[in-house]
Amino acid sequence: MKKTLALILALVCILSLAACGNTAAAPEETKSAESAEASTAPAEPIHIQFGHDNLPGEPLTEATEFWAERLKEVSGGTMILDVYDSSSLGSKNDLLDQLLAGDAVMVVGDGGFATDYGVADMGITMGPYLFENWEQVDKLVNSDLWADLKSQMAEAGMTIVGDNWQYGARSTMATKELASPADFAGLKIRVPGNTVQVEGMEALGASPVTMGLSEVYSALQQGTINAVENPLSTLLANSFDEVCKYCVLDRHVYQIQFVVIGTEFFNTLTEEQQNWLIETGTEAGVYQNKLMQEAEANNIQALKDRGVTVTEADYAAYAEAAKSFYTDSKTSAAWSEGLYDRVLAIING
Repeated sequence: MKKTLALILALVCILSLAACGNTAAAPEETKSAESAEASTAPAEPIHIQFGHDNLPGEPLTEATEFWAERLKEVSGGTMILDVYDSSSLGSKNDLLDQLLAGDAVMVVGDGGFATDYGVADMGITMGPYLFENWEQVDKLVNSDLWADLKSQMAEAGMTIVGDNWQYGARSTMATKELASPADFAGLKIRVPGNTVQVEGMEALGASPVTMGLSEVYSALQQGTINAVENPLSTLLANSFDEVCKYCVLDRHVYQIQFVVIGTEFFNTLTEEQQNWLIETGTEAGVYQNKLMQEAEANNIQALKDRGVTVTEADYAAYAEAAKSFYTDSKTSAAWSEGLYDRVLAIING
C-alpha cells in the first residue's frame, strides 16, 4: 500500500514539473509567433499629396488621376497619390514651400516658379515667343541642357518626377479686340504669380496683375482686369468666354509643364519606389499630351460657337515686340552666360 501511494505521489510530481516546464516556455513561443506575424504584416502604404490648379475635366486633371491609378497598380497598392484639383490643397507657392520642408507633397510647376525658387536658368522655358511649335520644345527637353537644368532643380530641393507634360500653348482672351502687339499697351492682364510671366507681359507693354485663377472671372466682370492668358482648354473650362468675347491665338508660351516632389522626401524612397513614381509619371505625361492635342483641335471652334471672335496672331510681330525680355529684364540678367543663344541653337538645330 505504502509503495503504491509513493508511486502515485512520484507520478504527480513528474506531471507537475512537466506542466511547469510548458508554462515557462509559453511566453517565448508566444513572442516568436508575434514576431513572425509582425514580419509578414503588410507595411502601411506611402501617401503623397498631389495638388494642382486645374479644374475637373481638363486634360491635366484627367492625367493626374490616371497617374494615381497607374502608381497604385504598379506598386501593388503600396504607393498612393492623393490628388487635389482646383487649388483645393493650396496655392502653388504654398505646396512648393511644403515640399521643400520635407513633406510628402507633389505639385505641378513650370519654369516661372522654378526661377523664383532658385533655378534662374529654368525660367527661359517660359519666355515669351521662344518656341514656335512643340517640336522645338521636344528638342530642348531631350538635350543635355535640360538634363543639367533637372539636376539644378534637384539640388534646389525640387526633384522633377514628370517632365514630358505639354501643358498647352498659352493664348490670350480679352474684353476688347487685340489686333496687334500695340493693343497690349497698358492691358491689365492676369498672369500667374511668378516674375518670369510678369516680365514677359511687361515686355509687350502690358500691365500684368497676379492673382489666383479662381479669382479671374469676377475680376473680369468688375473690370479689375480686362484680359487673361492660358491654354485654350483652361480658358474654356473656366468659362471666360462669358466675359471675354475676343481671343488672339498669340501662343506666347508653349509651356513645358513638370511635376516636382521634394528632394528630401524623394530620397527617403527606395530606388524601386522612385522608379515607379517616375515611370508612371512619364506614362501620365504621354496620356496628358494626347488629351491636350485632341482638345486643341476642338477648342478654337468651341470658342467661336460660344460667340468669341478668334484671330490668329502675327507670331513674328509679337516675338519682335517682346524681344526686350531676353536682353533687358531682371529675369534674363540672372541667367548663366550665353543661355539664350544656347537654347536657340538647340531648338533651331
